[in-house]
Amino acid sequence: MHHQWLLLAACFWVIFMFMVASKFITLTFKDPDVYSAKQEFLFLTTMPEVRKLPEEKHIPEELKLTGKELPDSRLVQPLVYMERLELIRNVCRDDALKNLSHTPVSKFVLDRIFVCDKHKILFCQTPKVGNTQWKKVLIVLNGAFPSIEEIPENVVHDHEKNGLPRLSSFSDAEIQKRLKTYFKFFIVRDPFERLISAFKDKFVHNPRFEPWYRHEIAPGIIRKYRRNRTETRGIQFEDFVRYLGDPNHRWLDLQFGDHIIHWVTYVELCAPCEIMYSVIGHHETLEDDAPYILKEAGIDHLVSYPTIPPGITVYNRTKVEHYFLGISKRDIRRLYSRFEGDFKLFGYQKPDFLLN
Repeated sequence: MHHQWLLLAACFWVIFMFMVASKFITLTFKDPDVYSAKQEFLFLTTMPEVRKLPEEKHIPEELKLTGKELPDSRLVQPLVYMERLELIRNVCRDDALKNLSHTPVSKFVLDRIFVCDKHKILFCQTPKVGNTQWKKVLIVLNGAFPSIEEIPENVVHDHEKNGLPRLSSFSDAEIQKRLKTYFKFFIVRDPFERLISAFKDKFVHNPRFEPWYRHEIAPGIIRKYRRNRTETRGIQFEDFVRYLGDPNHRWLDLQFGDHIIHWVTYVELCAPCEIMYSVIGHHETLEDDAPYILKEAGIDHLVSYPTIPPGITVYNRTKVEHYFLGISKRDIRRLYSRFEGDFKLFGYQKPDFLLN
């Protein structure tokens, strides 16, 4: 009889503990604030599961060398930038594209590269890709102005006042030293969208009041490339496309001088096959790329990239289609032939919707 009472009591105890445990587990799943208590309780009342040790994450050697650790959620991000550089290396080795991907590191290229000796940074200017903001960042870093907000707009592009030396201003030995040891970067965007931006900025709106684009360059393009001689309107995008796609465009380029920087290829501006850049940023992903560049350059604690208005960097296919509407396939194909190197080097999709 005594044994039966003991057995009955033991049964009641097991049932009681099961009810308490069930209630506790139910409570902990409903209430996130006691999630850690739930884990502790389960650990104490269940046998530990035998598991494999987590596999060691493979971190590329390039990341190990930087000595910078990134949270797991951002490990993928540096791979994007490494893949961009690897793509450039592969395209540069493609003999079929050699004429479109290689260019001498001439004075024209060295004039495009701005120097920040204090922080060992080189920035290659690619107009119509948000370069004004990057120049402001470097102006502040060089100490010409205490903050980006205090830089007058007319000073940013005045190279006698902005305190930004060009790489071309140094001796050959000093140039080579900086190219080998400094952090180097530039920004790209879809090549055709950049051309639309250049056309609007220089020939339509011209916000900085640069009259020579309308009064000197536009008439030169119209004289040579306008098919309808009775047409009296100002320069049209079709005229601009025909000029840029002409294999013999260089004789006009020489007349236009450095003004052509707004529409020549990234290859001609920055020589990406000859200069080994540290990071290539993309305008379309600038919200991620700008902070990454500042971090990699070691200046994220000193300056931040100006706020990017929502949607301003998104590729706009509708706009591209609108501008190329009515332009002959022949002219568009010739334009693509000139900029094909830019499309391939930087991973931009061939615009078949315009070419076929």
